[in-house]
Amino acid sequence: MNHPAESAFLIESEPYYEAVGDEVALFEAAYHSRIPVLLKGPTGCGKTRFMEYMAWRLKRPLITVSCHDDLSAADLVGRYLITASETVWMDGPLARAVRCGGICYLDEVVEARKDTTVVIHPLADDRRILPMEKRGEVLRAPPEFVLALSYNPGYQSVLKELKPSTRQRFVAIEFDYPAAALEEKIVRAETGIGAEDAGKLVHLAGLTRNLKHNGLDEGASTRLLVHAGKLIARGIAPRIACQGAIAQALTDEPEMLAALNELISAVF
Repeated sequence: MNHPAESAFLIESEPYYEAVGDEVALFEAAYHSRIPVLLKGPTGCGKTRFMEYMAWRLKRPLITVSCHDDLSAADLVGRYLITASETVWMDGPLARAVRCGGICYLDEVVEARKDTTVVIHPLADDRRILPMEKRGEVLRAPPEFVLALSYNPGYQSVLKELKPSTRQRFVAIEFDYPAAALEEKIVRAETGIGAEDAGKLVHLAGLTRNLKHNGLDEGASTRLLVHAGKLIARGIAPRIACQGAIAQALTDEPEMLAALNELISAVF
């Protein structure tokens, strides 16, 4: 019988995912070896979808945490809450994942406060424990538990890099945008648009990615192409769909918006 917390996070149906390399085999080997995993890659390249796919494939519950500047160790582990009649302990997402032998995925982990590494480190080495100091308890991770982190090394500032003491606890899997033919296949599968429009979207993405560090922090991600494709499938003109789903999503700078709109007009 599943742990009560487990059923709420099980992924029932297979998520659509196209492998771009050996990432599936590498993750499975790390999982069975009880080694935590670090996903590295640009925004919108498929890291989160990959985690959903692996959770489905391994038949384990997935608990995802979107990290941010205010995320603390207590947010991950848990805290006491005062109700009308008593004080009760509430597990955080990391503790819930450990208890149910699930996959805990900390997305963009470098955005979290530095004290989060205090609770990550003991789980990410041979100890595989989660100290819960406020409860005087130590959780031991079952064999099925895996810790996965992600971050974008090309976007994060020097002040927000992962420390070597953290990185060297993980098997790293590097992600990038798919090759053009595969990316076109993904866009078609996710949106239902035809080959011509999908090919143009992928070509446009390549042009915007060439502008990285030349006015753009990031080029158009596969996620943005899917957004544009879904709008096109709903009858929105391709130029308007791309302006809203790609250009406006990438920048607010008037000159760069004008340049992107010129690219869109040239492609469509």
